[in-house]
Amino acid sequence: METKEATGGLGVNPQGGDKPKKFGVKGFVREVVELVVVTLVLLIFIRWAFAEARYIPSSSMEPTLQINDRLLVEKVSGHLGKKIERGDILVFYPPPIEMGGHDLNNDPLTVLGRWTGLPFLPYEPAFIKRVIGLPGDHLRIQAGQGVFINGQMLDESGYIKEPPNYNLNVMGEIGGRATDSSVIRPYGDPEKMNEPIIVPAGSLFMMGDNRNNSEDSHVWGFLDEKRIVGRACLLFWRRLTPPKYQQILDE
Repeated sequence: METKEATGGLGVNPQGGDKPKKFGVKGFVREVVELVVVTLVLLIFIRWAFAEARYIPSSSMEPTLQINDRLLVEKVSGHLGKKIERGDILVFYPPPIEMGGHDLNNDPLTVLGRWTGLPFLPYEPAFIKRVIGLPGDHLRIQAGQGVFINGQMLDESGYIKEPPNYNLNVMGEIGGRATDSSVIRPYGDPEKMNEPIIVPAGSLFMMGDNRNNSEDSHVWGFLDEKRIVGRACLLFWRRLTPPKYQQILDE
């Protein structure tokens, strides 16, 4: 019975056949490109299908979320069609009216940055707020008291920093300063100004837990559900700040 001699998996013919292949510069470059492409495809797929990491740059969600908190934004529930509920904390791209009339950029680098989240690529700001008004809700805000949905005040004692210091009764009262310091009135049309605030289909009314320091739906109006990135589901890192003692103790 004939047998073949083992070659250690090197692909070398002991009788003097083919020699091991040598990879030149072109082969090295090709492998690097393939590795980069595969990595980007996996990164894009994971970020689109499962989750992405975000950090909190402002105090608008205090006390629930602090500045520089890191959290995980999951997307699986959205792909599976899970219904958005009041109280959900969502990450989303703000309406164009909040960004000076500019919508999301579609140049290749910005799109790649949006898909991958790589820090050296251009990125677009995303907001994080709590769902307060659902489609069909009649909403009203009373200064010093809170939010009323369909005539009943919400119990928000478990998460807001303080009650709102503003009133919101009709569409024309929605408005304020945008991120570029311009004053916006999304529903300043005389035909809509005195209409009750009713959340339209496919939209949400979003508010920050820090009611008096949050650019949210009371400033820029309803959020189109198509602008949602995902649900905040896990706070995985928070910087610990050392306590401050009286100066005499440090002397």
